[in-house]
Amino acid sequence: MKPVDFLICGEILITHPNDVPIPMGAVAVKGDTVVAAGPLPELAKSFVAERTIKRPFGLILPGLINSHTHAAMTLFRGLADDLPLKTWLEGHIFPAESRLTQKLVALGTELACAEMIRCGTTSFVDMYLFEDAVASVVDRVGLRAWLGEGVFDFPSPAFSSGELAIKETERLMDKWKGHSRITITVDPHTPYTCGAELLRQSQRLAEARDALIIIHLAETEWENLEMRRLCGVSPIRHLDRLGLLGDRLIAIHCVSLSEDDISLLAKRDVRVVHCPESNLKLASGVAPVPEFLEAGITVALGTDGAASNNDLDLMSEMDTAAKLHKGVKRNPTLISASDALSMATVWGAKALHREDLGCLREGYRADLAVVDMNQVHLRPCYNPVSHLVYVARSGDIQDVMVAGHMLMEERSLTTIDEQRLLKDLSGAVRELGLKA
Repeated sequence: MKPVDFLICGEILITHPNDVPIPMGAVAVKGDTVVAAGPLPELAKSFVAERTIKRPFGLILPGLINSHTHAAMTLFRGLADDLPLKTWLEGHIFPAESRLTQKLVALGTELACAEMIRCGTTSFVDMYLFEDAVASVVDRVGLRAWLGEGVFDFPSPAFSSGELAIKETERLMDKWKGHSRITITVDPHTPYTCGAELLRQSQRLAEARDALIIIHLAETEWENLEMRRLCGVSPIRHLDRLGLLGDRLIAIHCVSLSEDDISLLAKRDVRVVHCPESNLKLASGVAPVPEFLEAGITVALGTDGAASNNDLDLMSEMDTAAKLHKGVKRNPTLISASDALSMATVWGAKALHREDLGCLREGYRADLAVVDMNQVHLRPCYNPVSHLVYVARSGDIQDVMVAGHMLMEERSLTTIDEQRLLKDLSGAVRELGLKA
């Protein structure tokens, strides 16, 4: 029998959104890697574990990937609700962000990490400010993350120019190079907050460092009209003219766009992140996700920040993503439960160019979550994937593992002191001095 670090056993095992769920399943983990996943009786004959975690009512699933957020914006949760995006951003969020410091961003990030772990998220993609502080928190807490300093054509609370933010991105790439869980990305904010030269600089850096580019794109009709006024073309066409469209570009939102734009995104193999709850709350519209999928575009799922959602619950986001398009198109077959779970797992991994994330098979990273199925709202269970998307809640998550390390066991966080965090947060709220 082969020695492993963990044998995690459950009532049901989902290895991949399209795989047949395995009753009485188990996952064998050695180091940060899944060495086997399948029926428990088979694994019990092949492996001897240093530690066996038995969850007789547990549903084991791949860890969820939140492909777009602004983690430290948990500090602004509930600030300036029920406003249009441009008013909300420029009239309220930008002024609030001017008060941020590295210490405050670190605290907001830790709060976000605690929330995401409790929601079954094991990886997240963050665009924000003071990202070195974000990286330090991620390093300590144990999540997996793609982190990018926000780049603007005007001063941010962190840097006086976009050029300095680009230089900071280079520094972060050097500092965190080789980290097993932290990847630095290049993050120009939007086509309308970054001029053509700054976008070109972002592209050159990404190509030189083989990095991903993250950008908010075509989020609103206002953006579409503004870019046509300024450049004569849609935001998508503008980026294509500058050479940014390609498989290293991850485009966030993509709500207001034409059929030609969709065709161009597909032709260039751009990956899209769907943030349905944020788009609904800000009344930005509904991204044409069924059309994206029909065109062959990879679609991942994100929550956006807690100031525009107002949570980081990817379980809820899957439910919204699956139901929204059915209602808009009046077609109950659109965006199946399997599709929604794929957006939050394997398609998210594909968007990030990671072939070793998003499912539980031999050779994949040991990132997983366990749902406690021994609850009245989860019984009976005929279709586990459907249950995950339409019934399960973030509070049902009882265990989370990232890279072979337990970050939550039986609903208790192992790397974050929540009582200390909440106490520190109270002081931070007083320091910010914000009012709704």
